[in-house]
Amino acid sequence: MQALVYQGPGKPSWESHRRPTIQHAGDAVVRVTTSTICGSDLHILKGDVPTVGEGRILGHEGIGVIEEVGSAVSAFHKGDKVVISCITACGKCDFCRKQMFSHCRNGGWILGNTIDGTQAEYVLIPYADTSLYPLPVGAEEEAAVMFSDILPTGFECGVLNGRVKPGDTIAVVGAGPVGLAALMTARFYSPAAIFSIDLDDNRLRVAGSFGATELINSSDGNAVGRVMELTHGEGVDVAIEAVGLPATFDICQGIIGVGGHLANIGVHGKPVVLHMEKLWDRNATLTTRLCDTVTTPMLMKAFQSGSLQPGKLVTHRFALDEILKAYDTFGNAAKRSALKVALKAR
Repeated sequence: MQALVYQGPGKPSWESHRRPTIQHAGDAVVRVTTSTICGSDLHILKGDVPTVGEGRILGHEGIGVIEEVGSAVSAFHKGDKVVISCITACGKCDFCRKQMFSHCRNGGWILGNTIDGTQAEYVLIPYADTSLYPLPVGAEEEAAVMFSDILPTGFECGVLNGRVKPGDTIAVVGAGPVGLAALMTARFYSPAAIFSIDLDDNRLRVAGSFGATELINSSDGNAVGRVMELTHGEGVDVAIEAVGLPATFDICQGIIGVGGHLANIGVHGKPVVLHMEKLWDRNATLTTRLCDTVTTPMLMKAFQSGSLQPGKLVTHRFALDEILKAYDTFGNAAKRSALKVALKAR
């Protein structure tokens, strides 16, 4: 088979690779029909994720058809169309029993990290019964692939951790794909206002189409002042950090109101300064989280009801064997006006 293989920092390679086979009774082999690229894949290619070694097939999102199942798999059969979860869960360890699947002692985020991933023609899925979901009937694959990672990540790490309530004023700092996923799912709770903050006017326009009520370009360094002006000096009830940079985290700290919640989604590769001299008396809450995918079934039901339209996040489409071109587009998102890319098997 062909696959995208990490050969060291800045060295992705589309090359021939051994096709996976069943290793344990709970495994499934899935033929990938649609995949996509995540921001964490870009971090890997920069050499920022030391757990990823040379020779690893990248990717942790995908839709596919089951080719083979192990003898212990009971929920899926050959020929079933499935959504591959970015998180592998054994379903039995202490963390899984707490629904913290991201910290599963036997799984977690392993696809495209410590085991071969989904940017390939075939992928091996351990613990298939608890790491795959049936593809919703009639779903477009490029829309459904957003359930692998980005939608549950935005919802769980941003909206649920931020404890969004009806009537809240929310700021989502970062209008990239995961920020837009948080914005989209925050609307479940009928907030009074949603401020979208980003450097890119194109992404802000997209945020407006998803329901942001105020679009704030932060390139002038006055995002905090603008939010405080709009909230009459009160700040926001929920600030969602969806980038992973000290500058965007600082914006969140600067706009959080009394009793507010700062929900971090972004992957931080550098330290941030926590301004306790300003926050210590504000009854504020700071949360962190890795996506557990516990909400994936609920989000799929919302999609089937028409309450979610994740397909709108897809801006570019490529054949799977054009993945190097897709990485170039996704890695230059601002220049190419790119959000999510869809990778289709020929």
